[in-house]
Amino acid sequence: MKFFSQISLLFWVFGCNGTISTESTSGITRPDAKAPEGFSQMFYKQVDVFGVQVYATAATPDRKVLHAANVLAQYLDNDADGRPDNEVVVDTMRKNKAAMIMFATEQDSVEIDLEAFIPVELLDSMALQDLYGEETQPGGSTERGFDATLEEVLHLITSAGYADAYPDIFGEKSGTAIARAMDIARGGHFEQVPRRYPQNAWYTYYDETCDYGCQITEYIYWALTSILGGQDFPGRAEEICDEWRLNTASTVRQGDRAIYDLLTDPQYRFPTRLPDGQYRIRKKQ
Repeated sequence: MKFFSQISLLFWVFGCNGTISTESTSGITRPDAKAPEGFSQMFYKQVDVFGVQVYATAATPDRKVLHAANVLAQYLDNDADGRPDNEVVVDTMRKNKAAMIMFATEQDSVEIDLEAFIPVELLDSMALQDLYGEETQPGGSTERGFDATLEEVLHLITSAGYADAYPDIFGEKSGTAIARAMDIARGGHFEQVPRRYPQNAWYTYYDETCDYGCQITEYIYWALTSILGGQDFPGRAEEICDEWRLNTASTVRQGDRAIYDLLTDPQYRFPTRLPDGQYRIRKKQ
C-alpha cells in the first residue's frame, strides 16, 4: 500500500460544504448509508469531490479511481484554491445527482446488470457518466493512447452542470449559443447525423447513436481540450481528423471563433489549465 499512500498526498477529499475530510488515507471510502439505494451493493469504492461522487467497482484499480477523482477536482477547481471555480455549475451537478461510475473494463459494464441492484427510477433520476479503468491513463495521453478521463469527466460537468446552469448558452438543444456555434462547425443544422457532412465542416461526428444534444456534449469536449492543449501531441491530429480538425488552441481560435469565445469567456469560469490528475490545493501567499 506504499504506492497509494503517495497518491493520497496528491488528493484531498471534499464534502458538500467544501471542507476537507481526512477520514481516509487514500481518499477512497466504501459507499455508506448516504449513497443512493443499491449503490453500496454495486460499487465498492467512492470518492467525494465537492459533493459530486465517483463510484467504482471492486475490480477498478485504486490508482485509476483516484486519477478520475483528481481530474474531476482539477476541472472544477482549476485555480486550486480549495473551492469550485463556478459554484453555480457544481450546485447544478449536485441537484442533478451527477456521478461518475467506473468499471474495470467496458466488458464489465456490459456484463454487470445495474438494474439488479439499483431501482430503474433512481437510475433515470441521476446524471451518470461511465468510465473504464482500461481507458484511464494516470500517466497522461501519449501517441500510445489517450487518457479518456479527460473526456468522460468533462462530459459529466458540461452535460449535468453547464447545460442546466446556463440553458440559453450551453443548453444541449437547438437554438442555444453553443448549438448555433456547433451548426457552423458541422456545416449546417442537422437534427440527425447526416450521411455525409459538407466539405467545409470541421466537426464531423458520425456516431448515429449520438443525438443532437449528445453532439453538443462532444463538441464542447473537442473544443475545450484542444484549447487546453490536450489534443496536441504527436500523431493525435491524424488520429482524430475524421471527427475534429482543430486540435490546438491557435487553430480553434482561428477556425472556430464562436466556440473559442464561449469557452474562454471568464464569466463562465471554464478551466484554463488541462488537468494532469495531480490535484493539490495551492498554499495561500
